[in-house]
This record gives sequence, structure tokens and C-alpha cells, in this order.
Amino acid sequence: MDRLKTRLDNVFTFIAQDGSKRLATKSLIPLRDEKTITFEGEEYRIWDPYRSKLAAIILKGSSIGIKKDSSVLYLGAANGTTVSFVSDIVSEGTVFAVEFSTRAMQDLIRVSTPRMNLVPILADARHPVSYKNMVTEVDIIYQDVAQREQAEIAMRNAGLFLKQDGLLVLMIKSRSIDSVKKTSEIVDKEIKQLESSFDIRELIDLEPFHLDHTAVILQKVFYI
Repeated sequence: MDRLKTRLDNVFTFIAQDGSKRLATKSLIPLRDEKTITFEGEEYRIWDPYRSKLAAIILKGSSIGIKKDSSVLYLGAANGTTVSFVSDIVSEGTVFAVEFSTRAMQDLIRVSTPRMNLVPILADARHPVSYKNMVTEVDIIYQDVAQREQAEIAMRNAGLFLKQDGLLVLMIKSRSIDSVKKTSEIVDKEIKQLESSFDIRELIDLEPFHLDHTAVILQKVFYI
């Protein structure tokens, strides 16, 4: 494979046999039963943008600033698919992975067990005070939750955990907020709730990878 370093640490692009551009992360741990490729003796994990919104953002050219030593609070970690790739990226940092579902948490714990930089937390992202003693101040909050009050959840967590000038990466699931209004109207409403404390850096439509989803990357500039 011919690989090309992206703007992110430990993330690479390569051209697949069908000519399409693909993403891969340098694997933090040895893997089994997972699709990987080997290049110059190192193992890389294939990162599918149709299964991961973060992969879709990166493949669309976002300049999101996750580094190998970043600390990340991941809200809505689910079964741990995307969060495991974040663990690869921040190989010298820490990922705090919050998930509310006890069923999904079982999978998340299995994913996190061999990953020393991944901390699973069973909690409701709507109530960040409940895990205040488990999370340090972070460089980045990545939020992907299917709740109506997505902007409010982001504000509560950013107020407690996000460093000044830190980044908030918010996945706006328009159908989870309102099944009738247009996606653009919902996105505008959510962003307006954040403008008092954040600068808007990027707004990314996730089609064709994810329908009715918009990614917003914001930088915290005022104390919340």
C-alpha cells in the first residue's frame, strides 16, 4: 500500500484496489479478528466512514486537531467502535468514554481492557456532575448522543471539563431532535445556543456517509 500521512497523528490515507481513498489508523495494540493491513512491518486498522462519523469528518478534509497526546472526553461511546480508533490516535493521551446503555457498556469494557489509555464510564451524559471525579480537564470533547437537548449536553460537559481554547466536536443528529423540521433549521438552532461560548470553526454535512447528520467543530473561547 502507498500511505499518506493526514493532519492527524497516527491516521493515514491509502488508495484501495477499487481506486477509492480509505482511512487507517496505526494500531495501538495487536489485533485479531479485525480487518487490518501491514505496511513496513506495522499494523494498520481500516477505518470505515460509513460506520464512524469521525472517520467521515476526516475523510472530508476536516482539520480537527486531535493529537497523539490529547485528552478526549467521548460522549456517547456506544459499543466502542469509533472510540477505539480515537484510542489509536491519542496513543500518548487519554480517552474518557461515557456511555449510558448497560448493554453497550459490556462491549465497551471488552474494547477498553487491552487499551491502557481508554477509560469506560457508565453514566448519563446529561448529568456530567455524576462523573466529575472520574474525568480530568480535557483538550477535546467529542459528542455523539441521540438526545433532543444536544447543545445543552455539550454546554454542561464543556463547562466542567473542556479547557479554555479546547475543541468541541458535536454530531448533530437532526432526527433525534425534531423529525419534522429541516436539518438546516435544526442545526442553526443548536449552533445559536453555543455561540455565546464557542467560535464556530467548521460545519460539515456528513452525507453520503451518514444521512441527516451534521458535524460542528467549535472552539471554547469564553468561560461557561
